[in-house]
Amino acid sequence: MVRIVAQNISYSYPVLEHIRSLKNQMMRTLIGGSIRKDGRKTMVQALDDVSFSLEPGDRFGLLGRNGSGKTTMLRLLAGLVSPDTGSLEIEGRVLSLITRGTGINEEMTGAANLELPLRILGASDAEVAEARRRIPEFIELGPFLDLPVRTYSEGMKARLSFGISTFLRRDIILLDEWIATGDQDFVAKANARMAEMVADTGILVVATHSTELISTVCNKVAIMDGGRIRYLGDVEGALAAYAQDAQLD
Repeated sequence: MVRIVAQNISYSYPVLEHIRSLKNQMMRTLIGGSIRKDGRKTMVQALDDVSFSLEPGDRFGLLGRNGSGKTTMLRLLAGLVSPDTGSLEIEGRVLSLITRGTGINEEMTGAANLELPLRILGASDAEVAEARRRIPEFIELGPFLDLPVRTYSEGMKARLSFGISTFLRRDIILLDEWIATGDQDFVAKANARMAEMVADTGILVVATHSTELISTVCNKVAIMDGGRIRYLGDVEGALAAYAQDAQLD
């Protein structure tokens, strides 16, 4: 069984000393959420009483301006942080594609970099061995794979990172925006790989600013604002609410 159930989740973090003197309204603009005092600490309430549930087949879009809590929600789902209050139940193997390039050492060759990032993503010995066979063919770097990554162009680095991060299959995929990266010749191939991954996974959660992506991929949407879910429902209703917000800004 694959599922995600979040019930009344709240999460806060302390603000660094050097920005505590900023006025509350300015801080909300910069980092989202609400500002509160906890003893001598200034805290940002990044998520506030957030609830939702996802089942197999759900493609869940998180919409909202910068600082609304989208990425924080992804970090909680990835297990990078834990909620202060509330409960979060996750059944299924999770693949987090929140950050690209994690674990890559630019002083090492591309070939030597195939293992560590996969280990960080939870790959088994068998999956690493298969990756060594299949990733080089997919990313098409040829002899450059035996050169240090620091010698690569940005497009070549993007190919390597993409090939590694999208190799593993999981029950739940977490995305911070759609990954379609690299030089122009690689974009179509990358998009096809991403579409295949989404089709094969049980649950997708994607944080995005793209209403086109929401309408193309998702069947459920949460509009986030100040760490809270302001709208939770279908795509049509979400896009209408989001468009109305844009008109009011």
